Amino acid sequence: MADFEPSVTGTASKGRTGGMERPNGVLLVIVYIFAGLASVGMLAVALTQQTGGESTLIVAAIGLLGLVCVACTAPLAMMLAAKREESFIEKRMVDELVQTRRAVDAMREEAALSDDARRAINRRRERELLRRAIEEDIASQDWEAAMLLCNELSDRFGYRQDAEEARARIESARYEYVMQSVNAATSRVDQLIIQRKWDEAWAEAKRIGRLYRELPRAAALERRVDQAREMYKADLERRFLTAAREDRVDEAMSLLKELDAYLTEAETAPFKEVARGVIGKARNNLGAQFKLAVKDRQWNEALDMGQRILRDFPNTRMAEEVRQLIDAVRERATGTAAASAGGGQA
Repeated sequence: MADFEPSVTGTASKGRTGGMERPNGVLLVIVYIFAGLASVGMLAVALTQQTGGESTLIVAAIGLLGLVCVACTAPLAMMLAAKREESFIEKRMVDELVQTRRAVDAMREEAALSDDARRAINRRRERELLRRAIEEDIASQDWEAAMLLCNELSDRFGYRQDAEEARARIESARYEYVMQSVNAATSRVDQLIIQRKWDEAWAEAKRIGRLYRELPRAAALERRVDQAREMYKADLERRFLTAAREDRVDEAMSLLKELDAYLTEAETAPFKEVARGVIGKARNNLGAQFKLAVKDRQWNEALDMGQRILRDFPNTRMAEEVRQLIDAVRERATGTAAASAGGGQA
């Protein structure tokens, strides 16, 4: 009701209550102020005239008459306006009371109805609310909640056709979402396979298999990872044997180190003899390169060969020989580097 109450200055907003227009007190005040100013202006014009002709007297008389009329009628007009404002407020209050009474009566009548009667009255509205809620659950990918609402729509309200249509939309949206998820997961698994990150690939495949166990494609992801790993292991074995047969010792050693992570204890048996031969050749080659570099006073190269021998073959007799020489080799390599730096600066 605060929106309809008159302000302190007498300002009233326009409105209608039951066909009765609300009075505008501000307009009435403006009219009387304008009339008073006009009358005063006419008197001022008559008084400033130098000659007192007949027209001057008429203007003065009109101005004086206007002032008298304004002074006499203004209080009465204001009283009538205030009276009309009070009548308007009373009329509005009565209308609001009538509307409130009607609302209370409607609530009392609805409260007196049984649950079945209220459900029958609100059936159409609740149907629309349920359908809207189902669409919102589909949009938010909450499939279980949407299915529960479909059961409510069918069992409680009897809209079986609407429920079946909603279920079809849910199944279609869910299938599309699941297929997108499985496709994305398959791409991630393939990328991890390419990077040889087998543990991460297995974890991703198991996660998708648990989420969508009803899909054969999701359940086959773990087998996909196993097959890829076995194929890569077989390729490593073939490349290692080929490199060993062709005396590509460095390549064979590198492949042997990588292959060691894939073979079980039982699987290493067929490769032991070949691996022993490759390791021996690699050790001998490193030893020969180390000795040749020391003999040729190639101290940096000798230091590199010696460190590789100590790292790859720490428990061999060759490693013992290298340990006896490595400090002197390192000192000479450092001196050579310092001399080269000094010569460059010079």
